[in-house]
Amino acid sequence: MRTHGKSTIVWLLLGLMILGLGGFGVTSFSGGSTAIGSVGGTTITAEDYSRALRQQMNAYGQQTGQALTMAQAQAIGLPQAVQSQLITAAALEEQARRIGVSVGDDRVRQTIAEAPAFQGPTGSFDRTAYADVLRRENLSEAEFEREVRTDEARLLIQRAVAGGVNAPAPVVETTAKWILERRDVSWRELTADMLPAPIAQPDEETLKAWHSANADRFTAPELRKITYAWLTPEMLAPSVQLDEAALRAAYDANIDEYQRPERRMVSRLVFPTAEEAGAAKAQIDAGTAPFETFVIQRGLQPEDAELGEVSQADLGAAGEAVFALEQPGTVGPVQTDLGPALFSVHAILEPVNIPFEQAREDLRAEAAVDRAARTIEERSAEYEDLLAGGASLEQVAEETELELGTIDWSADAAPAEGSIAGYQAFRDRAAEISEADFPELANLDDGGVFALRLDQVVPPTLKPFEDVREEVEADWRRAEAHRQLLALAEEQRLSPAAPEGQPAPQWTEVKDITRDGWIEGAPAEAVTRAFAMAEPGEVEVVDAENRVILLRLDAIDEADLASEEALRINEAVRDRLGQSLQSDIFDYYARAVQRDAGIQLDQSAINAINAQVQ
Repeated sequence: MRTHGKSTIVWLLLGLMILGLGGFGVTSFSGGSTAIGSVGGTTITAEDYSRALRQQMNAYGQQTGQALTMAQAQAIGLPQAVQSQLITAAALEEQARRIGVSVGDDRVRQTIAEAPAFQGPTGSFDRTAYADVLRRENLSEAEFEREVRTDEARLLIQRAVAGGVNAPAPVVETTAKWILERRDVSWRELTADMLPAPIAQPDEETLKAWHSANADRFTAPELRKITYAWLTPEMLAPSVQLDEAALRAAYDANIDEYQRPERRMVSRLVFPTAEEAGAAKAQIDAGTAPFETFVIQRGLQPEDAELGEVSQADLGAAGEAVFALEQPGTVGPVQTDLGPALFSVHAILEPVNIPFEQAREDLRAEAAVDRAARTIEERSAEYEDLLAGGASLEQVAEETELELGTIDWSADAAPAEGSIAGYQAFRDRAAEISEADFPELANLDDGGVFALRLDQVVPPTLKPFEDVREEVEADWRRAEAHRQLLALAEEQRLSPAAPEGQPAPQWTEVKDITRDGWIEGAPAEAVTRAFAMAEPGEVEVVDAENRVILLRLDAIDEADLASEEALRINEAVRDRLGQSLQSDIFDYYARAVQRDAGIQLDQSAINAINAQVQ
């Protein structure tokens, strides 16, 4: 519940716990003398805001794995959230000042001594680390300790306001019962073959009306007519010249791929004595206990005994015995440097012997692609200069190795095999480019390059009825079958008994479903509907995922709050509701303090800081 506020202790003691002693890279704004606002007589300095904003942006970047720009931070409202936190902290500080709340030196000393940021290798307070952090943050000990005292006073008020607030027992019990309640249901699905009569053949007017009424289903998406020039390493590779020496060097550099001795997947278990190893081997040979049994008896896991892929040379003196096996099995006891051991062979990996002459073509293909990628990178500046000089894509393709192409591109269409539309970089550029943009060179993820020009945008267009008649009829039939199934389901819901002379419908029973559970084979909506029904015996129609389900509630099983699971859930509910109440009460209190003290913000100062923080 502790608020992130303006105090130095919040950003040092809490921030440094996460970042160690790396510092924040804070830019000083006139040593903190410039204020971005105030609550009553308590100011919020520019340095407070800069430090807090940077801290939040860094934290967000660590969570997402990407650095957050100021534009992105503003788009998600991060500066406003930081300002709100600082205003709340300043309001508490103002309230502490007004009512005379403070803490003594002992509490300040204890807080500093217990801060992980100031602890040495032994876990105790390290004055050298303390002085080093304050020096890098441009703070004297007196200034920092004053900030600690202020922050502790704010915490006293916060604890006084929200501390001891607990969720009412009836609310906790009711919520726990709601969570733990279980229900028994039965369900069955209605399908088109259950309809009393086949779907009638629609006439042309019906289909044309359906085509018009559901135009969005038969509308071609926006189409972008694009001209592009591109070059990939695979396209350039056939023209790359490679000498025999380069191929031989590539072969030698990757010799382990072409020349490998026979290897085996082996596990080893060392025994205290040869007698114990021999006894274990006898049981393994007799089939009364596998090798893994003895591994586990030694307090190990099977993976602890694994040696992985090994050659005969890797096994030393045991190599000859292990490699004498013609199929997987166990060999030993074998005397090793660690003692008598059993070796279990799990798999036999044949040797690899691919001579240079056999590998030449594969090497050439791989080396040619690598050389082509480097060539494209070296010539990219030339391609960029041509485009910057006003050359059209057609001229660039004529003067360089780039190949010209056109495509009718849609964001919804699956790219054809080998198409440039298969590259994400192309799709991103194709989606954002306008007809006014000039072609610019961009990179593909395989080392290729491309540039494109938007020639025309064809807006979404309703496909003519004649072109999609079969599609329209199929869609109408599906919708009509669904409509009739819903009507049939409603009839059977009101009259669940089977008509005379017909077999009773078969229901699938499901016991003890929970609110966060599922019904195997049924739509997820079925669970929600099961817990919305009030009395056993009720039947509901579930229309979900283009399926029609009849759902019957068979029983409601009340929660047993005395069970171990219920006690755990009850405790979690109590904590969660208590925290929520504490947060709400503190929020109301902070708002009241801010209203009484008055808030002033300097938007121009805030904008200046936002412009400098990156």
